[in-house]
Amino acid sequence: MVKSQYVSWSEIENTVQIISNKILKSSKNFSSITTISRGGLIPSRLLADSLGIEKIFVDQNIISSDSLFVDDIFDSGKTFSDVLSKVPDSSNLTFATLFARRGVSYPEQLIYGDQTLDDSYLVFPWDKLEYEKSLK
Repeated sequence: MVKSQYVSWSEIENTVQIISNKILKSSKNFSSITTISRGGLIPSRLLADSLGIEKIFVDQNIISSDSLFVDDIFDSGKTFSDVLSKVPDSSNLTFATLFARRGVSYPEQLIYGDQTLDDSYLVFPWDKLEYEKSLK
């Protein structure tokens, strides 16, 4: 059985605030947020509200380098690699995640709120039902 760790809404809200503070200290300005529909929608909305960003783009084929890319977790790096191929100037991409998997190497473009404690599967409030169905 896969080890899992449930993440609470309170943890999400605290982590969003940490990321927002890091972004505000970086002095980078973003015209929008871009995300993927699975995992990134809710963190994107929370960060958009916190940072005062009005536009959120979902599942785009081309991603502007002045758009903040948001996901729930940096895990294997696959999503990051996929996103890089969609950004014309990937050196300017900023990739923000609530959590980053402990023990993997992070790209310099990554801003995260917290690291995972171990290799447990993180169950976010928005994917709890999907995760629990997968156990049956």
